[in-house]
Amino acid sequence: MRRTVYDADHETFRKTVRAFIESEVVPVHEQWFEAGIAPREFYYKLGEFGVWGIEVPEEYGGAGVESFKFQAILMEEAHRAGVSFGGSGVHTGLCLPYLKKLATPEQKARWFPGFVTGELMFAIAMTEPDIGSDLAGMRTTAKLSEDGTHYVLNGSKTFITGGVHADRVIVCARTAAARPDDRRFGISLLAVDAASDGYRVNRKLDKLGLKTSDTAELSFTEVRVPVGDLLGEQDMGFSYLGQNLPQERLSIAVGAYAQAKAAIRFTTEYVRERTVFGTPVAGFQNTKFELAACSAEVDAAEAVVDRALDAHDAGELTAADAASAKLFCSEVASRVIDRCLQLHGGYGFINEYPITRLYADNRVNRIYGGTSEVMKMIIAKEMGL
Repeated sequence: MRRTVYDADHETFRKTVRAFIESEVVPVHEQWFEAGIAPREFYYKLGEFGVWGIEVPEEYGGAGVESFKFQAILMEEAHRAGVSFGGSGVHTGLCLPYLKKLATPEQKARWFPGFVTGELMFAIAMTEPDIGSDLAGMRTTAKLSEDGTHYVLNGSKTFITGGVHADRVIVCARTAAARPDDRRFGISLLAVDAASDGYRVNRKLDKLGLKTSDTAELSFTEVRVPVGDLLGEQDMGFSYLGQNLPQERLSIAVGAYAQAKAAIRFTTEYVRERTVFGTPVAGFQNTKFELAACSAEVDAAEAVVDRALDAHDAGELTAADAASAKLFCSEVASRVIDRCLQLHGGYGFINEYPITRLYADNRVNRIYGGTSEVMKMIIAKEMGL
């Protein structure tokens, strides 16, 4: 069925993105995979291409587009080609909403020009080593100095996507003690300069998948953060985090759907070329049935994604809607990619094949942005259960 979620401008953008990926990413992606990170210089190319500025207001050098659909196309095309833009997705996908909503005019004037060009890459640091999903229990602290000019930041964060290359990191830290009746009170968001004394990237984490994505552990020792780098109101950070979760979960749903669709593409090509017992694998009834079943599941995931994209652009995507989309699409992708890998036989276990990397990359979709179990809790609460 013809997709109606994208218009002519979107499809023109898709063609341009596909050409960019073929010329700038595909030829060198294997080098990135072996190195375990995309080069910092690549982000400048994305800046020149205009990726970072799509949703940035025009007065700061962006295009001023109020739609997430262009970001969705970027994800779809990257997965279609079996490549990644490294850990840069959080720059626009996660950090930009906070900056657009919370940054003061002065902060926007300081940060957005570099944001658009790729000279000032952002990441966000929420998770801590011993806390996990319990953000209200975070131990990283930011104490206001006696003269009120800066915060003194101490603590550590882990699983920070884009953390190696980031120039500024939105750090969630406790600026006041939690209230007896509200554990979430007292958390603030600070846009910390990665060049600050005491700021340290401890190591790049070695992950099962997403090999080109720089995921880091960060630590802060007596880091002085100017009060002018506080995002929003002090002590109210937890409420801001909740407001942006639907878009984060929508992006995971889009990515999972795109991965599943790519898996079918890669597998269809493989089974047509691979011969077993003198017959192309595509000729066996089991192959046809498996891929047909996978295609039906991906069609359903596409419908969920498209409906969610329209709802998000209309400002109507609820927390439960986003949770439902993430849960469904990530679970579909898990099943589809597993079945597609099975059709590759032993070659499905070899990293030179795209399906193998997809299998590893896909697994985290049911974990980050809230586990599948957390998504079920959100949906059940919306149901009044």
